[in-house]
Amino acid sequence: MLESYVTPLLMTYVNKYIKNLKPSDLQLSLWGGDVVLSKLELKLDVLEQELKLPFTFLSGHIHELRIHVPWTKLGSEAVVITINTMECILKLKDGAQDDHESGSSSTSRSASESSKTLPKPRRLQQAAPSDPDLPPGYVQSLIRRVVNNVNIVVNNLILKYVEDDIVLSVNITSAESYTVHEFWDRAFMDITAPDLVLRKVINFSDCTVCLDKRNGSGKIQFYQDPLLYKCSFRTRLHFTYQNINSKIPAVIKIQTMVESLKLSITDQQLPMFIRIMELVLSLYYGEIGGGKDGEAEEGSGHGEVITTPGLEGDPEAQVMAGQYPSPELYMQGEEGDQGWVSWAWSFVPAIVGAEDEEGEEGFYQQGEEGGRSSPQQNPPKDPVVSIGFYCTKASVTFKLTEMQTESSYYSPQKMKSREGLCLVQEGITMEVLMMGEPFFDCQIGIVGVRALCLKGIMGVRDFEENLNRREEDAVFFSCGESLSSKGMTYLTNSLFDYRSPENNGVRAEFILDATNHKETYTEISGMQRFGAFYMDYLYTVETSSTKVCVGQQDFTMATGPKEEPVPPVQETSVKRLVVGPLDLRLNSSAVHRLLKMLACAMDHEYQPYYKPQPDPVEVPRAPASQEEVSVLEEFIPTRLTCLTLQKVTVTLNMAEFNLLHTLIPVIMGQKAPPGPVSVPVFQAMRPLPALRFQVDSVNVEHSVPMFAPELINTVSSLSQPSDNLLHHCYTHCYLKVFGVQAGLTCLDSTGGFLPLSPLIPSFSTALYGKLLQMPQYWTKRSSVLMTECIFELPNFTVQATRPQILLLQAMLQSWTHSLGDGSYPGVNEALLSHVYTAPGVKSPSPPPPTLEASVQNVELKFCSRATGNCVGGTVGAVKVCARTPGSPEGVKEKLVPLLQGPSDTKELHQSRWLNEIRKPESLLAPDLLTFSVQIPQHGVDGRNSSGKSDASIATIRQLVR
Repeated sequence: MLESYVTPLLMTYVNKYIKNLKPSDLQLSLWGGDVVLSKLELKLDVLEQELKLPFTFLSGHIHELRIHVPWTKLGSEAVVITINTMECILKLKDGAQDDHESGSSSTSRSASESSKTLPKPRRLQQAAPSDPDLPPGYVQSLIRRVVNNVNIVVNNLILKYVEDDIVLSVNITSAESYTVHEFWDRAFMDITAPDLVLRKVINFSDCTVCLDKRNGSGKIQFYQDPLLYKCSFRTRLHFTYQNINSKIPAVIKIQTMVESLKLSITDQQLPMFIRIMELVLSLYYGEIGGGKDGEAEEGSGHGEVITTPGLEGDPEAQVMAGQYPSPELYMQGEEGDQGWVSWAWSFVPAIVGAEDEEGEEGFYQQGEEGGRSSPQQNPPKDPVVSIGFYCTKASVTFKLTEMQTESSYYSPQKMKSREGLCLVQEGITMEVLMMGEPFFDCQIGIVGVRALCLKGIMGVRDFEENLNRREEDAVFFSCGESLSSKGMTYLTNSLFDYRSPENNGVRAEFILDATNHKETYTEISGMQRFGAFYMDYLYTVETSSTKVCVGQQDFTMATGPKEEPVPPVQETSVKRLVVGPLDLRLNSSAVHRLLKMLACAMDHEYQPYYKPQPDPVEVPRAPASQEEVSVLEEFIPTRLTCLTLQKVTVTLNMAEFNLLHTLIPVIMGQKAPPGPVSVPVFQAMRPLPALRFQVDSVNVEHSVPMFAPELINTVSSLSQPSDNLLHHCYTHCYLKVFGVQAGLTCLDSTGGFLPLSPLIPSFSTALYGKLLQMPQYWTKRSSVLMTECIFELPNFTVQATRPQILLLQAMLQSWTHSLGDGSYPGVNEALLSHVYTAPGVKSPSPPPPTLEASVQNVELKFCSRATGNCVGGTVGAVKVCARTPGSPEGVKEKLVPLLQGPSDTKELHQSRWLNEIRKPESLLAPDLLTFSVQIPQHGVDGRNSSGKSDASIATIRQLVR
């Protein structure tokens, strides 16, 4: 009968996670076609053991569970599992196990023992009685269709997390998972040749996330606005199998799409939200919990983690490498305790084939001699997993709260919130592609970003609706393009793109090697697809041996004469970040809102999750062998980060109002000034002076050794390490800035800026620095550099007129000094007329003289050793002069020299002397200034490290020409 095959399949999962169920009663109800179970308690200990996360379930229950099995239409109608009202409450585990954890140990053992007696879903042929009317092939096909078409419906899912005074709750009104056909509509499907594809959809309706603060008694006194209110999104799952007998999919694609994501954060929620983000990062880097408590438990032998040699020292590399139990181990150890990854993997549909059932008895097979079992020679490859998140438009609104009392004395207080700032993003993409350990890639892109001011801040109503201000005035940050002009490029090759291979019946191809990946996904292609922001994180593990692919276990025959050495692995980690053209306008409204957010974020007393460990003490070790040194010389794994900023524009306006005296003390950790703060009545001032900075390009490159402790311990033991080994013992940072210029401009009444009046002409500069890792290992090596910095500035010029200097002084005072109520101090219109000249307006006569100062060929260097510090540098040329510009009436430009060097003073008496530029042949002339300062360090025995007197020795050499 079909019941004898399907019933154990359903009972396995239901009885595993629900308490106090009688299998006999459940079996009888299932045979009737429908079962309704009410007020069910979840086995919290089982969930904790399987998830392997540092959380404790305080409670978990299901109000109602319904299972509908259409016995008469089992081959064409889906089994429906409906959960009505499921609620779970979690908290972070304490250092010591609480009463719940200790009391659940016995229940855990009994649950694991009872689960072993249940029939295994993947061994149904052995557990179920034979029926001559049901051939084995039919049973396998039927079970496959039932499993692949199970419909799961969850109504009213409630998850709560509590910590300190934080209460985070997630409420999903409805979530449904079902099977679909090639057009993503609901259907009853089977995995058939030649496609071998299974598609599923998960719809989430009305997801609401709340973040509230509870008092000392555990009650929430005032409810905050929800972080996320009634957001709906859908997830598409696409599984591709290699052949009809495959146990696991060869390609897994899981992607989620959100049309509109509206987040809201109040000033009281901001510290709690940052706390939650810190928790996520601590879990990601393994700084807290991470399943350490359960690693020594019995029954965990099937969940061995395949670890790359040396990878255990780098938590980021471990996570990014995807170090989890291999898929072939998931399928044979159902009763083993393998962690949350295997628990989630158990829900991935698998094809049950005859060949797989015959070999179900274990991963090991009998050897030819029959005395000892040996592993399989060709384990299945790791699947290609693609995970994506796409959002058409997302907004984050920052709100300020205030208490509001009703007119009646006995009326309760209510909390009212006012919008202050909003960050809008369009075309968001987050994609992850991985294949076991050898390959992991994460790409994040944003098409457009805008930040704008809303309503008022600190009592200043600068953007109220009755002011009728333009939306362009509210925008103080913009980057990238709008989605209407860019198109739907952020969905390229996703399951939501009708042009993708999966939506056209074609198998997708993936780039899974570092060389082709870097050639295909360049910074240029990333910015063409997005426009505002693009990040590509690539982590690969390669081996010099071609015998076996990294990520698969290297099995050898038990009867082999000897074991082959494990080939060395080469790990690379490269992060590339590109930021498109951005415009940042720092006016009074934007600065006060940003600083207010910073002050609110620092208003908390939370302790950090992780405290940095002290530096390890140097342990003497024998020098590294020649083989170890040769391996390091061949390849040393590093972590490289590259950041590129394109076309950066920063504009600092004169302050229209200034209440910084109430914010700066809070940010600096002091108490806010007592008493009420008087605020001005806002009035937009035009014209408004502004200082603008423009940068063509900024390049930052940062590299650090991936396994610094092991590397430093090995290299420091060598008597004469090579330059290559020493180079990789440092953290290196390169900064290159191109096309920097600054000038004065003015915001007119139309909302536009006047042409730039230059103060600093365009120049470029570069900075390089390196820092020795773990310097305590190098204290006895006086020749090894601890720190080195090099600064280069080919040319730098500053020029300004007297009106420009006075205007800069007025702008500075508008930010540092304010009137009693913080109102706008104002600026002299005559001063503005001398600084700015509108197009078509005649400039004042005569024009004011310009004071100009420039330096050339500046090179500065700082280095630090165990014996002392040294600072040196050169200055090629210096020039300071006063320039009087000419006029159309025939007045020539005049130059008044104040300081210039080096210079040939033979023709000093001639007027053209100062106006000349250094000729090419004079570039080989000596520099104007060369200096070097050396300061020895004191030794432990009271003498300086050079063996000379205790007094600091400074040597200054300078040459002025």
